This record gives sequence, C-alpha cells and structure tokens, in this order.
Amino acid sequence: MTRVAAVDCGTNSIRLLVADADPETGELTDLDRRMTIVRLGQGVDRTGRLAPEALERTFAACREYAGIIKAHGAERLRFVATSASRDAENRDDFVRGVLDILGVEPEVISGDQEAEFSFTGATRELAGRDHLDKPYLVVDIGGGSTEFVVGDDHVRAARSVDVGCVRMTERHLVRDGAVTDPPTAEQVAAMRADIEAALDLAERTVPLREARTLVGLAGSVTSVSAIAQELPEYDSAVIHHSRVSHDRVREITDWLLASTHAERAAVPSLHPGRVDVIAAGALTLLAIMERTGAEEVVVSEHDILDGIAWSIA
Repeated sequence: MTRVAAVDCGTNSIRLLVADADPETGELTDLDRRMTIVRLGQGVDRTGRLAPEALERTFAACREYAGIIKAHGAERLRFVATSASRDAENRDDFVRGVLDILGVEPEVISGDQEAEFSFTGATRELAGRDHLDKPYLVVDIGGGSTEFVVGDDHVRAARSVDVGCVRMTERHLVRDGAVTDPPTAEQVAAMRADIEAALDLAERTVPLREARTLVGLAGSVTSVSAIAQELPEYDSAVIHHSRVSHDRVREITDWLLASTHAERAAVPSLHPGRVDVIAAGALTLLAIMERTGAEEVVVSEHDILDGIAWSIA
C-alpha cells in the first residue's frame, strides 16, 4: 500500500483525495475525499486574470487541505490545476501561493493530460461491470472546459474544449452582473450554439459516435443524477455508477433552464455553489447525449482525482 494525496484544482472547485493505493489489486481505499467551491475561474473568461478574491478563497482551502494531508501522513502529494489557471495571465501568483502552503508546485496540465487522468480514474473499476460495452466515451464537464476521451482499456483519442458550466454561465447567462433568473430563450439558444460548436471541434479529434457506453464525470453530471433520483441530500454512494436516461436528462435540463434561483436553491441535493451554474452544465450533458445518441449516462464519482492518485501510487 502507498498512501497518496491528490489535489484537483479546477475552475469552480478544489478537491482533495487522501487514499491508500494497492497497485496489485487496482483498489483505492479512501481515507478522506472532499470538495470546496472556490470559483477560481471567476471572471477569467472576461478579464484573462485570476481575481484576488478567487485566489484567496483557493489558498484558504489549500491551508485546510494541508492540515488534513499532514494528519493522514500521506507519503506523496500531487497537485494538478486545470482550465482556469491555464488561461490566466497571472497564474504565477497562483503557483507561488500553492507552493508556499503545500510545499509542491501545482502542475498546470494540458487538456489532453486532464483527459488521460479522467479516463483512468473513471474506467479503472468498470471492467466487467453490469455488461458495460466498450469503447467508453468519458466526458468530464468542468467549470471552464469539458474533456472528451474515447478508449477501451487505454485512451484512443482525447480532446479538451473550452465549454464548462461556469464559462457558459458567465458568457451567456449573466446580465448586469447577475445570472438572469430564469434565462431568456435567446440566451439559451446562444449557449446551445456555443456548446454545439465545441462538440464540432471535439469531433474532429474524438470519434464521439463510436462509443458504446457514455460515462459522465464531475459536479454537473453527479448533480443531475442526484436530482433525477430525488435524493434528500447529496449521497456519493448512491450517485456512483447510477444511470440516468436521456429522457430524464432532458426533463431536468428543461426544468433547470426555466427555474428561478430560489427554486434551484430549494433542491436539497444541490450544492449552493452549483445553483447558478447547474443549468449550463445540464444543457452541456444533454447536447452531448443528443450528439452521440446515448440512451443513458453512467455516472461516476471517480474521475480525474482518482487518476491523479493512481499516477503517483
């Protein structure tokens, strides 16, 4: 066993996994897995820079995680940063802050590397489960970008595109500094057109329609599953490997796009940090399912974070 700590810092959230890894059995045993909404990508699409308040929220979470990692005695730590910090002009401020707190330099990885980690984390335990056919299409809908990976036991093709729940919300659904409540038909149409253009781009590299099983990762997808199951609270164990049909995803997306902030906030399983961005995330998932013809999405709680952990095990 090797005790490892993995940190995934994305556009909307920062997450920590401390686990014991057994390479012989292919099992990760979680000791601590947690997520904090920090919205690091706040305004990056518009300004090209990480906002000071977003950096401070992220550093506060890092300080909390440093204590947890020390308490568990993790032997190895890897910190991976994704879309927002790739795009920002002042990403050196972010790198220095993380290094000071955690003692490791964050790796600002490429979209292709992000896709590789996501695929490994999501599919390592799917082999032979519930008659899931290969190849898999693993889709990681993040805050600033979405990764598409097609593969069997290994990655065949991967592509990252700049479509995510935070980026789409800020680009299309914000007026006068606030999210439109609910969005207009014109706003939704513009967002859908942006998503479709990104799918066109992804399809130049990744054979999206060849996949036999669609595997969905990250908070937008897991939140849709929680809503679909009408959970009284967010429950990772129930959400992990759940399946949501195309029809149910469409129903939920239609409701989210027509709902007010208060109505979404009243959903007991929805994290407060996702209330304003979940509609854009759900629409992205729906567009992917319609493009690929997927009748259902298999939802995984294991994703890039698990892939990062395996990379250092």
